Amino acid sequence: MKHISPIQVAAETPARPPTRRALAKQQTRQKVLAAARRLFSEQGYEGATIRDIAAAAGMSTGAVFANFTDKSDLFREIMVDDMKALHAAMCDAATRGRNIEESLLKIFVAGYTFYKTRLQLARAAFSVSWDKDGGPPLRNLSAATALNDLFAEQLSAAVERGELSQEADVKLRSQMLFDTYLSNFPQAIFEGWSLDALQTRARDQIRILLAGARRG
Repeated sequence: MKHISPIQVAAETPARPPTRRALAKQQTRQKVLAAARRLFSEQGYEGATIRDIAAAAGMSTGAVFANFTDKSDLFREIMVDDMKALHAAMCDAATRGRNIEESLLKIFVAGYTFYKTRLQLARAAFSVSWDKDGGPPLRNLSAATALNDLFAEQLSAAVERGELSQEADVKLRSQMLFDTYLSNFPQAIFEGWSLDALQTRARDQIRILLAGARRG
């Protein structure tokens, strides 16, 4: 008799479609997220309450708490979704650079362009989420770490290509690049700097951060 492993059984068993209850829960969750995104954009993190979000979604506060622990949980999920989309945009932008400096600059500009279309939500995020004292922390989430890792990947690739020295400290420089990328957001989303102005600033910053790492 042929032995069939549990893995084979699982692979051959057709996936069951989601139940009506599961679909309803998913739809409720998406309605809450859509309402929360709109209110966070309009009123900021502090201004939008769970009661307001529930009302905007056309449901009770109990329905909101059945899907999310609290307001910070809601905000965090919205930001994680955005960061995943941002990561994809940055990865695509990096492929269009002819060298390490161009690739890094295109990553920076892709990030600023992404948030220029989400100014109100970006203001809410950077007002409360990247500091140590207020709002739900985002910096250490895996989606944010992936953005930091993208800089490290670009630097490592440049070392392999011979653009940067083998002695270049990839870990330290990638962290510095990520910090620099974040440091420009006050100008990007609060002070109304144009993308051209941000690009000029970022180009100078990248050149300084790569100084000493290039192969002589």
